[in-house]
Amino acid sequence: MLSSYDYVVVGGGTAGSVMAARLSEAGATVLVLEAGPVVAPEHAYDLESFPRRLLGSAIDWSFVTAPQSGTEGAVHMWSRGKVLGGSSTINAMGHIRGNRADYDRWAASGATGWSYEDLLPYFKRSETAPGRDPAYRGTEGPLHVAPPDSESVGAQAFRQAVVEAGHPVTEDINGRDQVGAFRFDMNFVEGRRQSAADAYLRPAMGRANLDVIGAAMVHRLRFEHGRCVAVEFTVDGSLHTVQSRQETVLTAGAIGSPHQLLLSGIGPAGELRGLGIDVVADLPGVGQNLQDHVQGRLIYSAKDPMHTSANGFCTVSANLRTGTSPGAAPDVNLLLIDFPAPPTVVGSPLAALLPETGYTIAFAHLAPPDSRGSIRLAGNDPELPPIIDPRYYAEDTDLAAMIEHLHLARSVGEAAALSPWRQAEVLPGPGVKNDADLGAYLRRASGTSFHPVGTCRIGTDPLGVVDTELRVHGVDGLRIADASVMPDIVSANTNATVVAIAERAAEQILTASGGR
Repeated sequence: MLSSYDYVVVGGGTAGSVMAARLSEAGATVLVLEAGPVVAPEHAYDLESFPRRLLGSAIDWSFVTAPQSGTEGAVHMWSRGKVLGGSSTINAMGHIRGNRADYDRWAASGATGWSYEDLLPYFKRSETAPGRDPAYRGTEGPLHVAPPDSESVGAQAFRQAVVEAGHPVTEDINGRDQVGAFRFDMNFVEGRRQSAADAYLRPAMGRANLDVIGAAMVHRLRFEHGRCVAVEFTVDGSLHTVQSRQETVLTAGAIGSPHQLLLSGIGPAGELRGLGIDVVADLPGVGQNLQDHVQGRLIYSAKDPMHTSANGFCTVSANLRTGTSPGAAPDVNLLLIDFPAPPTVVGSPLAALLPETGYTIAFAHLAPPDSRGSIRLAGNDPELPPIIDPRYYAEDTDLAAMIEHLHLARSVGEAAALSPWRQAEVLPGPGVKNDADLGAYLRRASGTSFHPVGTCRIGTDPLGVVDTELRVHGVDGLRIADASVMPDIVSANTNATVVAIAERAAEQILTASGGR
């Protein structure tokens, strides 16, 4: 490790992998600080590893939320990758962009330069998607994304069930038609899982101008005269300081990036002073605006086991527009899981009610929720996990939308195409019919889609944290480029959007620096 670098990248997850690869490719000296290991365990590459061998493992931060009053005081598991590649190393490999309308909504709200047309070149730059329309899809990017070569009978039946319930099919959810049942594009190469680190960072790690340090716990960013000049971190208990000559780039995600800002004195001034932290910049929006796709589950017992894919998640899904939320983007996702999936609630009593043989139709609210949560400090010790409070169902409108989505999921679940497996609805159960009872079930059975965003959002209003170039307000030499900068959540899995954000941010940084 050198004493200083052009750029210090804090977080070696999805965005950090992209950022470090692109900046070092241009000749800049780059240091990546990753809290987890640099080398993932071999089983992280097995298609069948998610979720049983990855969630809750040694390469998962294994966060939990604060008790949620909207879900009867439940505590929810919030898995995030703690390894090079971050959550792209432990997720379900779904590579799905948001809808065109999502990004156009960002631009209309003040995030100039972040519309769909603005981001499309970066989506394309990131991927190689064989057989897709090159007007929308990439042909030479690091991420190799494609549907599985073959499709199971269960996956075919699920698509047919969506059609029987009156919904469309799209050949490519990332292409022109972005609503309907679709085959997943997944990140894999030659039968092995591919993380962002595998695609971007590992091929670059032989460069003399790039260093990567694992097991590095960042304590705080250091500022002089309003400029971020260094990063303090520990490895094996030893404290280190490294200088950043050009910029420090936070890519620690929607939980980690606001946590680092708050520890470093950037955030709501009163809260920071109350914890004994010197205020560098009073930015009340840091850690606010937390959003996730809340997910519910419809559980069936089955006559025979259903097998749809190697990892248990059907390779066919559906992003549908129901009209319960305004706008052109889809507002509900349906996903078939070929086993009875327990709620992501710690100690949920519903887990004991799951059938031995069965399957799940998961349904998630894709529209930006009215309920917004927060990331806050539990104290000024950097080793303390932050307080994660998504505020599920704090607003009744989100629960009302999920009740409508449950009705829609039932219409798909009762379709004739699934009759070869369907035995009976177990949860919530056929006797649970009126909306009040369905709402009560959802409060017990809802949880995360593992899609946190928005905690350092783009904006020029008092709660904005970064400008449209992703520079942190009130200081110099510091940017954020990860899921935290999203003004609001996109109507899809978030990883593909994070890659595009990092691609565009790297180009912005290099343009501002004259190429390096």
